[in-house]
Amino acid sequence: MATVNFSVPPDVRDEFNRCFAGENKSAILTKLMREAVEKYKCQQRRSQAIDRLLVFRQTQPPVNQQQIYESRKAMRQ
Repeated sequence: MATVNFSVPPDVRDEFNRCFAGENKSAILTKLMREAVEKYKCQQRRSQAIDRLLVFRQTQPPVNQQQIYESRKAMRQ
């Protein structure tokens, strides 16, 4: 297992130590880091999906309100 050194403001360190006193802080930090990595990856996937949707929309012809109304009405039937 690797050792990682980070600089953390003293107030954050102190609060962390108070909140997680008596617990395995390495395990907690590992869990938090994994969650941060997953959150980052999720944000990247969302960003890529949005980019693909925007590219797709540029290739689609515009639709007016009447067409939208008629399509919604047809789907309800």
